[in-house]
Amino acid sequence: MMEQGNIGRRGAGRVLFIGNSHTYYNDMPHIFAEICREKGCETQVTMLTHGGKGWDFHVEEPEVRFNIRYGGYDAVILQHTAHPMGDLEVMNRCGKQLIEWVKQAGARPILYMTWTKKADGEEAQGVMSSAYRRLQEETGCELACVGEKWWEYHRAHPEVELYDGDGAHASLSGSRLAAETIAKVYLQG
Repeated sequence: MMEQGNIGRRGAGRVLFIGNSHTYYNDMPHIFAEICREKGCETQVTMLTHGGKGWDFHVEEPEVRFNIRYGGYDAVILQHTAHPMGDLEVMNRCGKQLIEWVKQAGARPILYMTWTKKADGEEAQGVMSSAYRRLQEETGCELACVGEKWWEYHRAHPEVELYDGDGAHASLSGSRLAAETIAKVYLQG
């Protein structure tokens, strides 16, 4: 079995994405893998995603724990439900459980912070950001601040539409931004 956690030295990796439609929309993990390849890291991706579901759902799904434990992943990207986020204490508790499983498997847990709905605007991002930052601080895991990068990019490039027509999911440009943000964290680890 390959040594885990040293992506840069061997130039290859295996990544599991756990989340919902904000992960699978536009096949974002595939975009992530392409970005990693462009940066010299041959990366295989797997997804365990269910529309509208959060970490409370995933901790109850047997294939989630099995895949984390036996998948031989270098990193597991964890994305919680976004619109709405639901009970933040449930998010925190279930996120900690998933992070523990990932660490026990010898992989890197990376939190994938999402963005707010277009109608809610940047002003609402603080609640979402705080929930992910709290979990990062309490567990010491890595954090891909996609939601914050989303709004930074929007301010710098208002001509680029990051949202799909529903005002919640990412357009192709938004998915690319998410993939680039996650890849930056993954490749730096």
